[in-house]
Amino acid sequence: MTLLLWLSSWNTISALGVFLTVFTILVDFMKRRKKWSRYPPGPVSLPFVGTMPYINYHNPQHSFEKLRKKFGNIFSLQNCWTNVVVLNGYKTVKEALVNKSEDFADRPYLPIYEHLGYRDTSEGIIFARYGRAWKELRKFTLTTLRNFGMGKKSLEERVTEEAGFLCSAFNSEGRPFNPHLLVHNAVCNLICTITYGERFDYGDETFKKLLTLFENSIKEEVGFLPQLLNVAPILLRIPGLTQKIFRWQKAYTDFTEKLIDKHKESWNPAYTRDFTDAFLKEMAKGKEAEENGFNKNNLNLVTSDLLAAGSETTSTTLRWAFLFMLLYPEIQSKVHKEIDKVIGRNRPPTMADQANLPYTNAVIHEVQRCGNIVPMGLLHMTYRDTELQGFFIPKGTTIITNLTSVLKDETVWKKPKEFYPEHFLNENGQFVRPEAFLPFSAGRRACLGEQLARMELFIFFTTLMQKFTFVIPEDQPRPREDSHFALTNSPHPYQLQAVPR
Repeated sequence: MTLLLWLSSWNTISALGVFLTVFTILVDFMKRRKKWSRYPPGPVSLPFVGTMPYINYHNPQHSFEKLRKKFGNIFSLQNCWTNVVVLNGYKTVKEALVNKSEDFADRPYLPIYEHLGYRDTSEGIIFARYGRAWKELRKFTLTTLRNFGMGKKSLEERVTEEAGFLCSAFNSEGRPFNPHLLVHNAVCNLICTITYGERFDYGDETFKKLLTLFENSIKEEVGFLPQLLNVAPILLRIPGLTQKIFRWQKAYTDFTEKLIDKHKESWNPAYTRDFTDAFLKEMAKGKEAEENGFNKNNLNLVTSDLLAAGSETTSTTLRWAFLFMLLYPEIQSKVHKEIDKVIGRNRPPTMADQANLPYTNAVIHEVQRCGNIVPMGLLHMTYRDTELQGFFIPKGTTIITNLTSVLKDETVWKKPKEFYPEHFLNENGQFVRPEAFLPFSAGRRACLGEQLARMELFIFFTTLMQKFTFVIPEDQPRPREDSHFALTNSPHPYQLQAVPR
């Protein structure tokens, strides 16, 4: 009798287990099933994980290139139950970001940023959802940056002054060195001047800590696990997991928050010294301003966004520039000759010289194209149902704009996989910029600081090339030309010798 009861209970438990298993598989299938016709093709979606096993998250560009060859310029992926569409090639990306800019203007919600303070979809400026609050904040940010010199002679003078400090730092080395920290310090100083009203000496320990925190923080977003946590946020509730995986990110935002708290101690509403002061002034306007995103949490997030976006891409581009000069001395020699002819070796370069330095300008642009700093741009999301090249893409679909496929589009560039400055020169040696040159992305979410970045790249690069010849140290191997991916594509560590001219 006891045995029969046990068998009966076991059969009941087994039947329940089978039912739950079948039910779970059916729910998963229904979540992954595409109910739309003309949805972009893609690899077979596996139970629960979707297409995530097909992607190498340490080198996603390579995975996308293989899938592009199989499925075309528009293909779909599925991160667990999150629908993703990848756009490839110049024509496709332009149609989405420029011709249908509002359709693709939204951002997906990323749960892994909650611990940094992005608790509301309208907070921050880089990751905020498309809507009224974001529009107000972006408009304010652009206006304030212009008020503090972006695109004006006053900021150009600051860039020239900082380029002089960087030259002095390079000159004082006297032996082979890695330019990473010095370059990052110089570029970051400019955005710090705009944001916090101060610059830091290159040996400043506080600044070294800030750079270390930031560079470690971006590494935490690479790999399979962060992607999984975004699409399965219930895992973020595991005690201690967030603190362990994203400890550098939190330390970075905590550090920038302390900079703001220190800044507020000397704030006087009668004066506007910098971006932080301008934001505090808006916050003081009351409830309506708060509804438009002007609150303490947003101040911390926006200044943190500006500091990160305003330093990482430009400093990484300059490191690529010096690396390419080491690897291609004949190109470096042509740059030297052009600078000597147009500017000489005594007068500092200005933006007015850019039009008379077509080869130097072409080299800078080719560095951006080949360096491919932000290979996949930032994630977009469809704001409404839309169509693209005959495919239907529903509202709320996560969009990846594969900028690698644009900057190295074989239908646009003569030698897409080579460092070839002639991509930006016509048959008369005059500078031209092909439409497919989109390192800053395009459309409504294009980089806020593009104008500042262009100025920094030209003045920093031209000033340093005017003063130095860069050579590979005798005891060092030839540096690697391939990139290291950690959200951005950066060069592997290398050393150079800066020989005064």
